[in-house]
Amino acid sequence: MINGPGHRLLFQDFPRRVRAVFGGETVADTREGKLLHETGSLPQLYVPEKDLRIELLEPSEHAPTCPFKGQATYWSIRAAGRTAENAAWAYGALEWMRGYAGISWEAMDAWYDEAEEVHGQLRDPYHRVDVRASNRRVRVRLDGRIIADTGAPRVLSETGLPNRLYIPPRDVRLEVLEPSPTRAVCPYKGEAVYWSLRLGDERLVDVAWSYPDPLEDAMKAAGYLCFAHDRLTIEELPY
Repeated sequence: MINGPGHRLLFQDFPRRVRAVFGGETVADTREGKLLHETGSLPQLYVPEKDLRIELLEPSEHAPTCPFKGQATYWSIRAAGRTAENAAWAYGALEWMRGYAGISWEAMDAWYDEAEEVHGQLRDPYHRVDVRASNRRVRVRLDGRIIADTGAPRVLSETGLPNRLYIPPRDVRLEVLEPSPTRAVCPYKGEAVYWSLRLGDERLVDVAWSYPDPLEDAMKAAGYLCFAHDRLTIEELPY
């Protein structure tokens, strides 16, 4: 572990079996992975080199230097006539990272946490999502015009993030919302769908989102809408 001015590195055991698949080949299969937690970055899985299909890796000339981890060695991954350029890397400057390699999440075709395929990112087992029913009074306005008003929101608390207030659809003016093509995948909450707002001559893109079919930790917020946009006013009123 390294702690420096404004920057922190923490290498932590990941307690489950993880597999990465590319071009129909299992590139990595490990029960001894580690998550690197680094300030400003999502947790990154590192795999012991013994659990990598070394024959699928081809040395790369890409060799950037990180001010905190030192110079990286990169490899491209080749399988089934396809190439994932610079998709694996390792750092040798820090003794506790030697013998481990990172693999690009986006470059792989599929990732498995135990027997379940996972999307968005590998889920940190120490990251929490909690949803609680609330009797806060919450109002969403656009230039004084009410978009939503509820006394029964759900408060979603997530590690490292501010609380989010999710509003039941019955308390939202759904007639001023229109579906957006935007989608986003959260490894802890599932796939989010978005809405844009059209009110008179105003049209604001992607002002709200919800999780119609969330993962288990966010089930209590299923179908509720969360608003966030710099043109909207979101206020909590006295009980």
